[in-house]
Amino acid sequence: MKKVFLLVVALVMVFAVSAASAKDVVIAFSQIGQESDWRTANTDDLRSAIENHPGWKLVYDDGQQKQENQIKALRNFITQDVDYILFTGVVSTGWDEVLKEVNEAEIPLLLIDRLPDCADKIDYVAAFGGDFVEEGRRQIAWAGEYLKGIGKGDVDMNIVIMEGTTGASAQTGRTEGNLKALAEYPHFKLVGQQSGNFTRAEGQAVMESWLKSIDKIDVLIAQNDDMALGAIDAIKAAGKVPGKDIIIVGCDSVKAAFDAIVAGEMNCTVECTPLYGAFVVPTIEALERGERFDKTVVHPEEGVFDMDGGIDLGSVKSVKAADVIASRRY
Repeated sequence: MKKVFLLVVALVMVFAVSAASAKDVVIAFSQIGQESDWRTANTDDLRSAIENHPGWKLVYDDGQQKQENQIKALRNFITQDVDYILFTGVVSTGWDEVLKEVNEAEIPLLLIDRLPDCADKIDYVAAFGGDFVEEGRRQIAWAGEYLKGIGKGDVDMNIVIMEGTTGASAQTGRTEGNLKALAEYPHFKLVGQQSGNFTRAEGQAVMESWLKSIDKIDVLIAQNDDMALGAIDAIKAAGKVPGKDIIIVGCDSVKAAFDAIVAGEMNCTVECTPLYGAFVVPTIEALERGERFDKTVVHPEEGVFDMDGGIDLGSVKSVKAADVIASRRY
């Protein structure tokens, strides 16, 4: 009887350990939507990294570019008592209340790509994103240094800035960098500044409007590549030659932008990597081990890619797009 009792106890312990080990780490991800090639690559990279990790389960929600959808998703994550929340906000403002609710639920929060303006008032365990101000500076600096290199550094140039979604941290940061850098190139005259909402369709529409209302455009600064690609369609439809009649500088460095540069229809793209899986996975693994991080935002190393390479932007030199296009993952 004693042997039977011990066997039963042993079996119960085995089942208990098995049940505990079978419990998945549940990671919820509130994504803003799929407005661009960059966003699709960002989503696919993070989903793959989490879904292919042993013992992890992903709960994913596409906000479809609406803040109210994301707020609802975050509250649903709290109700589901997930283990971690990954969050990218469609705009910077309006998150104070719901993110405080995440904190009150004691669910570790990881900020991805964009930081809310209340970041200094909430708790988060880690943050990963591009240096948007530096990206905006690099866009203007590349155009200015390129023009110097072809002997047009002292020629007055009409420049237009196609901004991203108004209020998104990528838009506000890149605009800040764009405008600050303009002061370094006095021959640039800003003749147009408007949102294209980070989409190809709206980028095309904005460029069509500018081509009708502005007598001469020499340089287009597009705060993402999708808008730049839409603008290229509008420029060609107007009978102009993109990349020659109008210098085009994009941002994000998606594969389609590399194709356009190699084809001569776009001049430069400033990198903002969407591949955060390699940062998020080891961070969550470390958190599971009990490690802690400070609130420093991790900025991955990012490059600048153009037709010929070798343009010195101070913090980085441009690389010839054709030389590295085969290795691009997105």
